[in-house]
Amino acid sequence: MKFRLLGNTGLYVSELCLGTMTFGGDGFWKVMGGLGQDAVTDIVKHSVDAGVNFIDTANVYSLGQSEQLLGQAIKNLGLPRHELVIATKATGIMREQANGCGQSRYHLMNELDASLKRLQLDHVDLYQLHGFDPLTPFEESLGALDDMVRSGKVRYIGLCNMAAWQVMKALAVSDAHGWARFASIQAYYTIAGRDLEREVIPLIGDQKLGLMVWSPLAGGLLSGKYSADGKGPEGARRASFDFPVVDKARAFACVDAMRPMADKRGVSVAQVALAWLLAQPAVSSVIIGARTVEQLQDNLAATKVSLDTEELATLDTVSRLAPEYPGWMIEFQAKYRATPPVHE
Repeated sequence: MKFRLLGNTGLYVSELCLGTMTFGGDGFWKVMGGLGQDAVTDIVKHSVDAGVNFIDTANVYSLGQSEQLLGQAIKNLGLPRHELVIATKATGIMREQANGCGQSRYHLMNELDASLKRLQLDHVDLYQLHGFDPLTPFEESLGALDDMVRSGKVRYIGLCNMAAWQVMKALAVSDAHGWARFASIQAYYTIAGRDLEREVIPLIGDQKLGLMVWSPLAGGLLSGKYSADGKGPEGARRASFDFPVVDKARAFACVDAMRPMADKRGVSVAQVALAWLLAQPAVSSVIIGARTVEQLQDNLAATKVSLDTEELATLDTVSRLAPEYPGWMIEFQAKYRATPPVHE
């Protein structure tokens, strides 16, 4: 397991991060995994034994069950707190009440305390806004997050699923007030869904933010276990929850290109898809989730897969985004500045 700095911080995180959406679950959340305490403890143990030091959860995952199960697993295993980087999030609906969701100071501070209690921790290392709240001003949310950092309950702050302009606006607000700045972005990014490259990844490079990738296998679609008609393994999540949104024709073209690479190495297509992400310069950590130890071990093995230059070029060609304005015009005009002037 390799470690990478999270954005412009001095914090090293494992290149694979354990996701916990499969932990617990009733109703809607059961389709994600429905894992109980024994299974959760086993998955956490195998992850840490493999070198994973980064674990990502959220208050809304199974309405707190995921955090509770994770916290108990850490306690059961006697894992050293100072060797773990624990991330959680808030924004989603936790209660059907007026202030049961969002990014108000009221909600965020209440939810942080509730998350710490469930996790059995006195602080979290990364606290993330779990999306965009169109009602709460950034000044209110960011002021609350800064107070959390100053209190010691939060070490770093991050965000998820925002547009580039929203991220840049938030960074400007923080800079103007001298508040804690976002260290990371958590976003959907796969070989079959490279939309992030249009605006967000250039922003990440410019502002030196870390990138945490969620759903790196597009909800299992890039595992190589689905046929072109969308049929997959029995009990597969996409059969009942077809998410995230994916151009399936593009996805299966990518799978077709990755399969020979996987066969040549005797590894799964999923490992090649993860290896492609790990080869992208903007990526700090790829979040992997699993229902079974076998799935987990297959994903963990992706760290040993190295794609050569020709293979990366092949995959880039098959998955390349269609040109879109103003991107193609910016690229065209930038050519004028690509070569230094010469005086003869």
